[in-house]
This record gives sequence, C-alpha cells and structure tokens, in this order.
Amino acid sequence: MKHFARWGLTMPATIAVVVLLIVPVAITIAATFAEPKGMFAPYVTFFSSGFRRAVLYRTLEVALVTTAISLTVGFITAYVIAQMPGRAKSIMIIAAVFPLLTGVVVRSFAWLIILGKNGILNAMLISTGIIGEPLSMLYTEGSVIVAMVYLFVPLMILTLVGVLEGIPRDLIDASASLGARPLMTFFQVILPLATPGLIVGAVLVFTGSFTSYATPQLLGGEKQMMMGTFLYQRAMVTFDWVGASTIAAIMVVLTLGVVLIMSRIARRLNPMAV
Repeated sequence: MKHFARWGLTMPATIAVVVLLIVPVAITIAATFAEPKGMFAPYVTFFSSGFRRAVLYRTLEVALVTTAISLTVGFITAYVIAQMPGRAKSIMIIAAVFPLLTGVVVRSFAWLIILGKNGILNAMLISTGIIGEPLSMLYTEGSVIVAMVYLFVPLMILTLVGVLEGIPRDLIDASASLGARPLMTFFQVILPLATPGLIVGAVLVFTGSFTSYATPQLLGGEKQMMMGTFLYQRAMVTFDWVGASTIAAIMVVLTLGVVLIMSRIARRLNPMAV
C-alpha cells in the first residue's frame, strides 16, 4: 500500500517532467538523425565549419570563465556572510538576492550604459585622466563575461551560504586545536564539506551561462556570437530547423558531460558529497 501511495504522489511530477522536458528534447535530437544525406550529416556539417566551431569554443570559454569567477567571488562572499551575526547576515543575503528581482534584459541593458563609449566607466576614466579617449568595451568577450558574472554570482552566493552555515564550528575549532593552519583547515575541512554546494552552484552557473541568449545578444552582438544566439538565428532568421536542432543537441550533450565531470570531481573531493 505504501508503495502505491509513493508512486501516486510522484506520478504527476514524473509525467510532467517526461512530457514537458524529456519528450521535446528527445524529438529535437531525433530530428537531427533523420536527414536524407546521412544520420550524422548535420553534425559533420557543424564541426566542419570553422565559424561554427569558433562559436562553440567561445561559448565554452565564456561559460567556464564565468563559472570559475562566480565560484571564487561567490564562495568568498558566502563565507563572509556565513560568519556574520543574524541581523547583518539577513541584510547581506537580501542585498545578494536584490539583483534577482530585476529581469535579465534590464540588468544587461544596465551594462550597456556602464560599458558604452559614452558610458559611466569611460566617463570616469576620462575625468580622472587615466585614458584620453573612450575605450571600446562593448561587443567583446570580456563585456559578456562581466555581465554573466553579475547575473550568476547571486545564485552562487545563495547556494553556498546554507552549505557553509551547516559546517559545524566544532570541526574547525578541532582542526585548529590539532595544530592545523588556517589554509590546511580550509582545504581539508571546509572545502570538502562545501563541495555539494560548490558543485550545485557551478552546474547552475555553467548551464545558465552556456545557454544564455539575452546577455550575449545585447553585449556580444554578431562579433561575439554564442550558441544561444546562434541557435536563435538558425531557427528564427534562416528557419534552418535541422541546424537549430543540431545546435540544441550539442548543447545538451556538452552540458550533461560537464555535469558528469563535476560530479566526478565532487566524489574525489568528498566521497559522501554525491
């Protein structure tokens, strides 16, 4: 009876995931293998193009750099917040969450104002005499990375604060009492116990930045095209549905591959983490 009750509770969610997520993705991937030219013809076409390979490599690079920076900044910030007393901690968490209340497009437009040739940053640098003429900071890989980090660091902080708060203070004190230096305590106590949060945060940031559309479109443009904007172009501009499905399939496979790699890293750092 309990077995049937458990299935009855999970069945609606399972059906929703299958119908709304798994089936559409499966249909999209299956469409790439139905080409008359050959089962793998769309993938051969994709990887034989230097431009398409460049878009893929650029997207991977931006996503990995964004994840690395977000991990570093988010971990340091979350660790500081976790050590704060109750009221200060609540204020800092609200400050971290506040940017999430604004839409992605609005936050990306803000960086257009900041990084533009007539923007805030150029005006400040010129007024202080650091530069003599405006710098071209928009439509570069750096501008996309900066905006991505700004978008995803709050997610990383929220993910890590709860994990770091859950680390017993007694373990850190015991490590210090046994003669471990702070750096050794960090690598042998804090980091392994924080691994689950690090992996979850890294997966969220990587998948979000790897599949992002609005930010690369606004701050990267055609010069710094990424897979999300390339997918939109193939589907909605040229109406190349097979090409768009191929891009989507490659993105799904790469995302799953990165998640599996991160899970293996988590098991090595902390066998109990995954």
